Amino acid sequence: MKFRSQFGIIALLITSCLHAQEPVFEEIEVNVVEPKKKEETFPKLKLGGVFQARYLVNFKDNVDVNGLNYTNGKGVNNSFEIKRMRVSLAARISENLELNTLINLADFKNDPKTRVLENAFVKYTISKQLQIQAGQFRPQFGIEDSHAVDIIKSIDWSNAYYLMGSNGWQSFQIGVSAGGEVDLGKVPFHYAVSITNGNGKNTLDNNDGKHYTGRFSFDLDKKHDFTVGISGGIGDENLKKVYAYGFDFTYKVNLAQDWSVDFRAEGYQATNHFLYTSVLASLGEENAPQININDYLLGGFYVLPNLRYEIGHPRFKAVEFSLRYEYLDASTKIHSNPRQTWTPMFSLEFLKNYGARLQVGMQFDNYKTNIPNTKNYNSSLGFVQFQCRL
Repeated sequence: MKFRSQFGIIALLITSCLHAQEPVFEEIEVNVVEPKKKEETFPKLKLGGVFQARYLVNFKDNVDVNGLNYTNGKGVNNSFEIKRMRVSLAARISENLELNTLINLADFKNDPKTRVLENAFVKYTISKQLQIQAGQFRPQFGIEDSHAVDIIKSIDWSNAYYLMGSNGWQSFQIGVSAGGEVDLGKVPFHYAVSITNGNGKNTLDNNDGKHYTGRFSFDLDKKHDFTVGISGGIGDENLKKVYAYGFDFTYKVNLAQDWSVDFRAEGYQATNHFLYTSVLASLGEENAPQININDYLLGGFYVLPNLRYEIGHPRFKAVEFSLRYEYLDASTKIHSNPRQTWTPMFSLEFLKNYGARLQVGMQFDNYKTNIPNTKNYNSSLGFVQFQCRL
């Protein structure tokens, strides 16, 4: 009995200990307070700009810094110039609405009526696939309309860009456009379509005709920046049908550590209605039926390789060497006089994204036929340009 009593006491103590060690769970009500998202405030302003100052000297006898041949002994063969003093303001008015303005104060040295104001448009973003803009802007037609002049790999736009601009296909125009990006499988597809007056910036429309343009590009290989694009346009100019089309591509190769080379090329053909209108005005109404606008065509292409060496110093980023070759004929059918231009350029980049750079080079122009007292004359222009951009 004594043994059984002791055994019972021990068993009771063990059981009590085990029960004492069992955890006790209680339901605790937790209120999770989500942090409030900070509301965006509008408008948001972004200020930008670019400054380009250059020294020009023409080593060709009797040809001035603008490429004009003179026979009277009166010409300017070397000069300092402020090429661009641009100020830009992007105002984000709401989550989807943005207002863009760009002016070039250096254009006051010329007649400012159709100059100075460059961009003046409003843009509404619906999604990545669709953005709509209206006002004065650069309709997409080729590579050069997709970026600013201060990040190009040469001293200036191509000759074709300016000629296409005077015919209303490129450069700043007034109208509306829509564009965006769509993924076609693994290939990003970019598109842009525009309707413009087609007679340049800061001008009143002088006829009912409009230009309808489009550009479509495919990013085929992001690793090598391999992009292929096509552009096209149709329009009416003084009751005459006009057209333009072009192709372009870019490609980049990494040669070795810190060394790379990128290529870009473009080709064009278009109605040169600007030349047609000039000829028409000089002939008079009685001779107007003798000429056909379809006989006034411009055509050409350029290739632009750019070799780059990355230095990576905080105050010295890279060294570049580019060589653009361009062939351009302003009138391929009548009085053809093609222009060939070679532009070698050496560039020092002091701040990233060309925030500060020095460009030194030459522009050699060679015409099939030299025409005295005009810009259709061989030229050898040297340049030194310093650039700062925000």
